[in-house]
Formats: sequence, structure tokens, C-alpha cells
Amino acid sequence: MRLPQNWRSAPVTIAIAAVTGLAWLVVAALGLDYQAAMWGGFIPARIDPAGGAAALVPVLLTPLTATLVHGGLMHVAFNLIFLLFCGRSVEPILGSRGLLILYLVGAYVGAGAQYLIDPHSAVPMIGASGAISAVLGAYAMLFGKNRVKVANPTLALWLHVLWLAAAWIGLQLLVGFAFTPGGEGIAVAAHIGGFIAGLALAKPLLLLKWRGA
Repeated sequence: MRLPQNWRSAPVTIAIAAVTGLAWLVVAALGLDYQAAMWGGFIPARIDPAGGAAALVPVLLTPLTATLVHGGLMHVAFNLIFLLFCGRSVEPILGSRGLLILYLVGAYVGAGAQYLIDPHSAVPMIGASGAISAVLGAYAMLFGKNRVKVANPTLALWLHVLWLAAAWIGLQLLVGFAFTPGGEGIAVAAHIGGFIAGLALAKPLLLLKWRGA
């Protein structure tokens, strides 16, 4: 597939990036980083009614509000760079509705993966990494070149998907261990979950777009 030449075909990508950046600016300007993380971050322990104090927003919405909370300028900047680069290419292919579905599902799958890894954690998961990982996964599926040489095209496709997933999982593990001992500073599971969701949804969302055309 050919990459688009302008931004007009990616309005949802631009809107998400603008809202995310503005949310970070407001929180940073008011000095409410800690409060935003505790109120709007996804905290796995809150899924259990006995898991601690309630969030400012309903716990089932925190996978979404967490995408608007970031840990600093570098955190939000890297996320927005990847979102804009990949979203600009994915949205014209899947459509604005498809990109929005992809982003929302990635946020929830990422949070769900993080919950499965440590359901009793009281540490807030913040950032749009899970949602953006879904966009990245779809980008890899739609624009990645299949270098697996096997006779069966179906087998080649699945080997390609597994290779992409393994590469992304390995990268996230390396990043996690590089930042803190044991990889505790990075929500690795959320990255992995979101990326796999993107791989899985790319083609169904493509079919959804063309059937609705």
C-alpha cells in the first residue's frame, strides 16, 4: 500500500493528538501530574470493589482517561510522534471510524493485558501507549513487507504476524528493562496487548470500511 501524501485524510488522528497534547499541557501547567495519574490513570486494583479508594471517574472509563495522562514532556512527545506517523498512514486505509475503533480497542486491550499481569497493582498506568501500539500494529500489518518465503500463503501470513508480534514484544521488554530494574517503569503488557489488537483488527476493519462504502 502507498503512503498518503497529506494530512487531510487523517482528521481523527490529528484530533486525538491535539486532545492528548492539550490535556497534558493543562495538567502540567496546573501542576496536577500526581492527581491526574491517581484520578484518571488505570489502576488494576480498582477493578476489585475492595481494591482501594474510588477513582474520580468510573473505573471502566479509566483505560480511556489514562490515554490523556502522561508522565512528562518526553513521554507525551514520543507517543504523539508515533501516533501521528502511523495514524497518518493507517487512517486513510481503514477510514476515520476504523482508526477510532482501533484506538479505543487498543486502549482497553492494553489495560486488560496490564490487569492480567498484575491485577492487584495500585500503581496507575498512564499514557496512550496501549492505544498507539494498536495503531502501530495495524500499520505493521498493512504496510509491512512479508519476507517469509513459504508456499502456503495462509501459513506465510501467520508467520509474518507472529514475527511482527515477537519483534514488538522483544523491543518492549528491552525498553522496560533498560529504564528500570525489572522493567517496572514501562507498562510492557499494555504495549504488547495493544500491538496484538492492532494486528488482529487491521484486516477486519479494512473489510468493514469497504462493506460500508
